Amino acid sequence: MYREYQEELEFRILSPYAVKSGESKGRISQESKCEIRTDFQRDRDRILHSKSFRRLKHKTQVFLAPEGDHYRTRLTHTLEVSQISRTMARALRLNEDLTEAISLGHDLGHTPFGHNGEAILDRLLSRGFRHYEQSLRVVDLLEKHNDKDGLNLTEEVRDGILNHTGDNKPFTLEAQLVKMADRIAYLNHDIDDAERAGLIDLEKIPREIIDSLGSSHGERINNMILDIIRNSAGKNEVKMSSNIKQATDHLREYMFENIYYNEVAKSEDRKAEKIMTDLYYYYMDNIQLLTESNNEIPTLDKEEVVKDYIAGMTDRYALKQFKDIFLPLPWDK
Repeated sequence: MYREYQEELEFRILSPYAVKSGESKGRISQESKCEIRTDFQRDRDRILHSKSFRRLKHKTQVFLAPEGDHYRTRLTHTLEVSQISRTMARALRLNEDLTEAISLGHDLGHTPFGHNGEAILDRLLSRGFRHYEQSLRVVDLLEKHNDKDGLNLTEEVRDGILNHTGDNKPFTLEAQLVKMADRIAYLNHDIDDAERAGLIDLEKIPREIIDSLGSSHGERINNMILDIIRNSAGKNEVKMSSNIKQATDHLREYMFENIYYNEVAKSEDRKAEKIMTDLYYYYMDNIQLLTESNNEIPTLDKEEVVKDYIAGMTDRYALKQFKDIFLPLPWDK
């Protein structure tokens, strides 16, 4: 079968440190193999065809509900992470299908209104909210495959999704690549969007950052990718050189100070907070609207149900729900 040929080919051409699809730790529930695709290819396809993936196109990256066609959304961010990850994986002879699957799934649990939406839910919920945990919940439970709850992904993809950010280190090099690609992508495309919005002047980015990483969008991404490849080739670890890492960390600090906490960019955040807060308390008081029958209500974790519903919203759907519920309808008679 073609899948078996693919699996054999991986053993011949991939790095000894790469994850081979034929040696995957497996799925939550055992299932028969595909005749054509490897397990990681199947994971990628299940994510790509999911409803949660399609909703990413209408979720904020940084700029809340931007009107301009060229601003990034959560979907375009995801695609850029995938491209960067695959470029590095191919150069390092790691499993490109695994990196792609993790990349496409890493932000499926993100809220409407970007990281501000995440912070709002984190304050509202008694157990807090972290988008990477919600992303795993999406693929494990909320999405459906073959009329069953969850996509039943491999352990390698699930681990990469859960640990793509924060202090926890994923156990595969492929997932570690995605973690770095995520930062490379958002730092650089957020600069691009902020310049388009007139929030920053590229000439004012500290000289030491420009000298180390490059003066243009393409140069910075290329230099970061090349540095990771050169410092990780033939090794059982993924890392940057100390000077490029230092410049990247400096750039991240600059971005938080000048863009992510920028008063103009965040001027709509208070409105987003009101929308999500009001929707949260409305659905907590009217949980029957989110259930199939009233018989379910006594056994439900209401907060979990409301959290899943609001986190799954797109920006425009949240705005529509708020308008329909809280704004008075005009008389037409």
